[in-house]
This record gives sequence, C-alpha cells and structure tokens, in this order.
Amino acid sequence: MDIRRLEEFIAVLDTGSLSKAAVQLGVAQPALSQSLARLERELGVKLFQRSRRGAEPTPAARQIAEEVRRGVFRIVNAIDAAQAIAAGRAGVLRVGLVSSALIDILPRALRILRDEAPGVRIVLREMSNAEQAQALSRGEIDVALVHTPVALSGVMHEKVLMRERLVAAVPEDLLPGGQDRVSMADIARAGLVMFPHAQLPTFYEAVMDAFRKEGLDAEIVQEANRTLTVLACVAGGCGIALLPSWIRSLDFSGVRYCEVVDGARLPSFDVSAIWPKRAVAGLADDFVRACGAGQ
Repeated sequence: MDIRRLEEFIAVLDTGSLSKAAVQLGVAQPALSQSLARLERELGVKLFQRSRRGAEPTPAARQIAEEVRRGVFRIVNAIDAAQAIAAGRAGVLRVGLVSSALIDILPRALRILRDEAPGVRIVLREMSNAEQAQALSRGEIDVALVHTPVALSGVMHEKVLMRERLVAAVPEDLLPGGQDRVSMADIARAGLVMFPHAQLPTFYEAVMDAFRKEGLDAEIVQEANRTLTVLACVAGGCGIALLPSWIRSLDFSGVRYCEVVDGARLPSFDVSAIWPKRAVAGLADDFVRACGAGQ
C-alpha cells in the first residue's frame, strides 16, 4: 500500500474537507478524490461520506484512524532515519583514542559533528595503541586515534592529526625554584619514566637512540601505560618523563614541565587517525575530517 495514500487519508480526516486537504498536500482535488477511491477499493471499505459540510469519516475510518497515524509516523521515521544514515547524518561511530587526542582533537571533532550530524551517536573508548590495533582488526572500533607509527593489519587510511615536540615532566623537588630547563644529561641522571616498549616500540627506541647519540646511558626506572599514571610516577619522584607539549595544559601537583635545552635529537610525539579503506566514504571519514579541521 502506498504511504502517500495513507497520508492523504489522514489529511482529509484532519481537515474534514477534500478541498482543504488538497491545498495542504499541494495536489489537485480531483486527483486526491481518485486516490482516496483507490484506497477504499484496496481496503474494501468506505472511508468518507461526501456532503455539503465536507468529508465525514465513516465508522470504519474512525476505527482505523489512530492505527494509520501510528503506522505512517513509524514509516516516515524509519525512512528519515535510513536517509540520514545514508547521508552520514545519523548512525553509530565507535572511536578508540589515546589520551593525547583528548585535548584538542576530540573536542574539535565533537563540536563539528554535533552541528553537521546531530543524529550520530559516538561511542568513545580510551585505549592503548596495542588495544586499538586489536579492536580495529576485529571490527570493534571504526576509527583509531593512535600514536604512530603502529603496525596494523588490513588496508587502512592514515592521517596525521597532531605532531608535538617533547617536554620534560620533572619531579618538583628535583629542581631549584624557578628552573624551567633541563638537559639530556639531567634526565639521564634522574632516570626515565616511560611507556612500555610493547606499547610504543618505535617511540621508545627513538628516545633511547637520542640519548645514545648524545653519549648518554639513560635507564628506564619506571614504566606506566597511561599518561596520568606516568605523571603520578614523576610526582612520586621516580624519575623524569618525556611527554608531548600539550601536557603543559594539565596542572599536576608535584610535577614541573621543562624545556629540554639540547633535545633536538628527540622524536616528535604524533597522533594519527587510522580507519579501514571503504569503497564509499562514511561516518569514519567525516569524523576524521572533523578531527583535522583547522590544521
């Protein structure tokens, strides 16, 4: 049954007049009358009695009116939802992310998507690189915001979203008052608080290589797999951590952030979006575009 005919039935019922319903629907009155006649034949019942007062609904029309209203409402909603999903304005997007993406990247993307596609529900999971790699390969997330480089299976898009220089997070009681600069040798003497090798192997090796090229033997005194845990270890006097410069936005008691005066050999700390290549662009592509807006 044509949903348009059901909508016409509701319009005549609500206005009480074929002429008024025709104006409301933007159709010619004879065409509306013929359409209602076809609907009556399909249903096998008379729906309206025409009179000088207009179109009076029959008992059968009154009986089915509410069911038709509910049915039309559900069908129209379903069509709208399907069209919104097809147009990228609705649906569910599952995003994995490292903590570095929380400061600028994620808030920017959420603001843009709330304006452009308010019907999209975004499921967020803060995860390590290794956890995201597994989740992406198993189809448990649609986009990974990770520290790169990272090894992933499958054919993927990759877009660098942030490239940050490293600063030193130093135990406050290790520094004289007001000091905001340290050297590589200072860091080597204090020992390093680092993310585990298995979590960020390329970054780990690049940091250690930078110390070796400076002729320094830096020891890893503590490993921690989350940024806030790293800061807690620094505050507890375990050693010095090398973290991306956005970390300055976090005021962490017992920690002072310092420039590394001779840190030119240190690697940058990158965050990239990685998501599966598809024949047709979808929500993941829109999300990554929003993440990189303004770059």
